[in-house]
Amino acid sequence: MALDWLKGKFNEVSANLKAEVTKIKNRDLLEGIVAGCTMVAYADGIVKPEEKQKMMGFLRSSDVLSAFDTREIIELFEKYSQKFDFDHTFGEADALQVIGKLKKKESESRLLVRVCCAIGASDGDFDDTEKNVVRKICADLGLNPADFDL
Repeated sequence: MALDWLKGKFNEVSANLKAEVTKIKNRDLLEGIVAGCTMVAYADGIVKPEEKQKMMGFLRSSDVLSAFDTREIIELFEKYSQKFDFDHTFGEADALQVIGKLKKKESESRLLVRVCCAIGASDGDFDDTEKNVVRKICADLGLNPADFDL
């Protein structure tokens, strides 16, 4: 009995530790994706529900990012949204600074751009304004926009 209890506690602690390590390792990716999605959502000045839903759907289903709590993701989106609401230029500069943390991580940078493209297309119209924002993100990350059909 005591051995089963100890084994159960060990497994519980191991699972919690793994989730925390995953969060720490992927915090920059989470913040970069949320910042990028916020930039794309604000590209045309109107944040559409489809854009938020697409972002949340991706983050919930991602093996790498699903360890994060939905409340935490919403708080990040609201944090970046408030900056865009206050001043679009300031919001964009702040978002690009966060996104820039991924510059030397090519696979994460490419994932961020793909998610941003999906957010732009989530309302059925990936327009030039949204594409220009994603091109800006590509430039900041040192990626070729043509790789993403931009």
